[in-house]
Amino acid sequence: MAPQDVQKRLLRQHRLAPVLLVAVLLAAAGVYVVPRGFEAGHLFSIEDDPEAIAERALAASFNSDLANREIESALAAKDSDLAKSFVDLAADRQVTLAPGLADKVNVAVAEDASAGHAAQSFAYGLVTGEPSDMPGLAGTALGDLFVFGDIRDAVREGARLASGQEADELILGLACVGLAITAGTYATGGLAAPARVGLTVAKVARKTGRLSAGLAARVSRMLRGVVDGPALRRAAASFSITEPQLAVRAARDAVKLERADGLVDMARNVGRVQAKAGTQAALDGLKIAESPAEVARVAKLAEKTGSRTRAILKTAGRGAIALSLAAFNLTTWIVSALFTLTMFIASLKSATERGARRYFRYRKRRRMEREADAAFPV
Repeated sequence: MAPQDVQKRLLRQHRLAPVLLVAVLLAAAGVYVVPRGFEAGHLFSIEDDPEAIAERALAASFNSDLANREIESALAAKDSDLAKSFVDLAADRQVTLAPGLADKVNVAVAEDASAGHAAQSFAYGLVTGEPSDMPGLAGTALGDLFVFGDIRDAVREGARLASGQEADELILGLACVGLAITAGTYATGGLAAPARVGLTVAKVARKTGRLSAGLAARVSRMLRGVVDGPALRRAAASFSITEPQLAVRAARDAVKLERADGLVDMARNVGRVQAKAGTQAALDGLKIAESPAEVARVAKLAEKTGSRTRAILKTAGRGAIALSLAAFNLTTWIVSALFTLTMFIASLKSATERGARRYFRYRKRRRMEREADAAFPV
């Protein structure tokens, strides 16, 4: 190869402009990709921390306008519990409310806590098993604790099942598990009470349409492994309010509590939410949770946020307990950010090396020209 061709080839290999162009393009891509990669890394670090996830969601959406609007809406719906939850959340986040709004909420809370309202709600929850507040749940839980509530539900759904009508087998299964657990509650001196309350809340959520479809499907699968369906169907015809012992005996025979660990754990988490944040918060949690694992996240959130839980769930929805991006998407952003940074650094290295070579060749050429001028002066 001729010396001129070699020199031209070397010049092409050491061109600086193409490498600088690549570096500029990678830098532009990095401005978009790298921040999202760091954000994805942060999300991975908090994926098991519901409080941090909720904080991130609230930072993006919770403000004075939203708080005032939600409180007014809750008061109009006569839901003083939700209104008070938003007042507590606004106070915690130092969000300013409209003048006098907090006082209106306090008045509504006092009215709902009055003796007459509490007695009425307690009685309604005891008889129907569909509470709307804490006194109502107390009545429902008392009915379930003394097996009246579970027998009522088992008799109603069992009679439908035995007669060939459409029955809610999820409520029937929960009622039977409740009957079996109630015996354990007495036997352990109340240690199973959180699970007992959790099953009551789960039944209420199912009756009132506040059990998410995903969670209902999961619970149904769990019940199929815990309850002997054929045995329960055979015994359903004998269920009677006047002979509760038959229903209790049938439930004990049909329910295999040794297989119910997952269901009991979920019920216990629901009970934790109810104890820390209230009945409505527990129902709201069951409405957004799609799996027992997400119910556990709601319980962790409730233990940290207490009375603010309902407002957080209302504001952020599932975003309060679960990341909005899937793990695959987060991994893609992280890998993209790392790749972009690596290639940008490589392009800078290449540009630096090519620039250095061009500079040294220039210096060498200038030195040779000066030496030639000195050796052969004009």
